[in-house]
Amino acid sequence: MRIAVASDHAGFDLKEHVRASLEAAGHDVTDVGAHSADSTDYPEYAARAARAVAGGAADRAVVVCGSGNGVTITANKVGGIRAVNAHDADEASMARRHNGINVLGLSQARITADASDAIVAAFLDTAFEGGRHERRIGEIADVEAGGDGAPPTTP
Repeated sequence: MRIAVASDHAGFDLKEHVRASLEAAGHDVTDVGAHSADSTDYPEYAARAARAVAGGAADRAVVVCGSGNGVTITANKVGGIRAVNAHDADEASMARRHNGINVLGLSQARITADASDAIVAAFLDTAFEGGRHERRIGEIADVEAGGDGAPPTTP
């Protein structure tokens, strides 16, 4: 799988761990930065990763900052992205099954490297269920396009 990874300085160490783990598992990983633990702002890097997914250069992305919040919020601003800041494998799995997330946010301050391995595995190994959830993904896309997100009505 093609996976983009990104972080700011506060997520750099965990991003490096995730990158190495993904590469060791045989994934095609693109690291869009940051490339050091020097202080930097997260929006640039989270947007790069999200745009890689939205544009088809990556299948999924993992974004990391201190809390996981800023990178996840930023990723969700890119059209076609559904990102969740997951704190455990169950949360990541549910978000994949029901919401078809394509970007995973992680918190370096709250997630250990070992825990991140399980969370990332759940994100990558869980399939989107489709069905009723597909309709809801369409409603999210409607909101993204400026609509009200309400299900279509039939006459």
